[in-house]
Amino acid sequence: MTTVLTESLPQEEPPATKAVLDKKRVLIVGGGFAGIAAARALKRANVEITLIDRRNHHIFQPLLYQVATAVLAPSEIAAPIRQLEAKQKNLSVLLAEVKGINSGTRTVDVYCPGIGSLKLEYDFLVIAAGMHPSYFGHDEFARFAPGLKSLNDAETIRTRILSAFELAESTDDEKERARQMTFVLVGAGPTGVELAASIAQLASVTLRNNFRKIDPAKSRILLLDGGARILPTFSESLSRKAARRLSKLGVEVSTGVKVEKVDDQGVIAAGNRIPSATVLWTAGVSASPVIKMLGTKMDRAGRAFVGAFMDIPEAPNVFVAGDAATMTQDGNPVPGVAQAAIQQGRFVGHVIANRVRGRKDGRPFRYRNKGNMAVVGKNFAILESGHLRSSGFLTWLVWAALHILSLPQLQNRFRVQTQWLWSYLSGQRSSRLISEGSRSSAS
Repeated sequence: MTTVLTESLPQEEPPATKAVLDKKRVLIVGGGFAGIAAARALKRANVEITLIDRRNHHIFQPLLYQVATAVLAPSEIAAPIRQLEAKQKNLSVLLAEVKGINSGTRTVDVYCPGIGSLKLEYDFLVIAAGMHPSYFGHDEFARFAPGLKSLNDAETIRTRILSAFELAESTDDEKERARQMTFVLVGAGPTGVELAASIAQLASVTLRNNFRKIDPAKSRILLLDGGARILPTFSESLSRKAARRLSKLGVEVSTGVKVEKVDDQGVIAAGNRIPSATVLWTAGVSASPVIKMLGTKMDRAGRAFVGAFMDIPEAPNVFVAGDAATMTQDGNPVPGVAQAAIQQGRFVGHVIANRVRGRKDGRPFRYRNKGNMAVVGKNFAILESGHLRSSGFLTWLVWAALHILSLPQLQNRFRVQTQWLWSYLSGQRSSRLISEGSRSSAS
C-alpha cells in the first residue's frame, strides 16, 4: 500500500459546515420529565442539543413504588434515554455527571466514566436534574431508611421487604420475628400512601400461603407523618377517604408524629421506640446539588428561584425546570409533580426556540393543573381536579388508563397492562427477586 502525502491548502468551508457552526448549543442536564420535554420541544429548532444524565434511562416515577413492592420489573417503567437520538437528529446523549457550572464563560464541567473530565460550552443551559430524598438535617438516617427516587432505591426497598419475610420465617425468636414483620414508612404524601397500601396487599394476598411458620397477613405496617393529616395536597374529604381505605387494608396511620431517630433497630417517634427491620423514608425531598453550582438564590429545599420564563435572572440563557425549580402562581407554589415538570420543560424548549429565531419570549409560564391522583391499593384511587373530587373503583380505572398511556414506550404500555391484568386476576407479583448485590447493601 502506498501512502501519498499532500500539502493541505486552505479551502472555503462548505455551506453545510457553516450551517452546523451557526447552530446554537443547548445543554440539558437531566433526563427526567422536564429534560426530555425540553429536548422534544426543540426538535425543529436550529440547535445542537446535548442531553446529559448520569443514568442511561428515563424512569416513569409515578410507578416506581410498584417496582419497590414487586408488582413490576424495573425495565417495565424505564426506557433508554439514548433512544431519543434515533427519533431526533439534533440531539445527542452523554452519560456523564456534572461537576461544575460557570455561567460567566458559559461552560459545564462533566465527568464521563472511562473517559474522564470534559468541558462543554453552551449557548443555552437547561437544568432539570430533579430531586433527592431529604432527611431534614439527619443524613445519618439514610443508611437505615432508604428513599424512593431511582431504580436502585426501588430494588433496595424490594430486597428489604422480601428479605424481612424470609428472616421472620427463619427465626424462632418471637420478638425478632415481630420486628422483621413490622414495616415503618415515614411520610404520608402520595408516595408513602401508595407504598404502604401496596405492601399491605403484598403481605395479605400475594404472600398469603407462601410460608409455613409465619402469616404475612399479620404484619404491622405503620405510616407516620408529622402533619395533621395524610395527603395534605388533596382536600380534607379525599384525605379522610384515603385514610379509611388504608385502615381497611390494615395500615396503621399516625399523624402529628415526628420521627426523632432511625437506626438498625427501628425508629423512635414521639418518644416511643418502634422496633422494625424495614424503615422506608417517604417524607421529604431536596434539589439536586447541581443547583448550588449556579450560585443562585434557593429555597429551603435547595430549589432555584426562577423568573416568569423559568430562567435565572443573574445567569443569561440559563433555565431551571421541573422539581429543581420553585415558583409561585396565584400566591401558591407550583407543585413538584410530573405534569408540572413536563409543562415547564416544554415551555423552556419553546422559549429557547423563539430566542434562536430572534423572536420575543411570549407569555410567561403558567401551570395548568389537570388534576392530582393517588391510588390506595387495588380498586381504589382518589382524584381532585378543580372542583371535581372523586374516589373509588371508577377513579381507579381512570388512574390505570392514564398511567398506561403516559408510559414512555409502546412496549412499556403493553408489558405493564399485561402484568397488571395478571396480578389483578391472580393476586401474584412476578418480580419477587432478591438480588445478591441489593441484599448485601441492604443488610
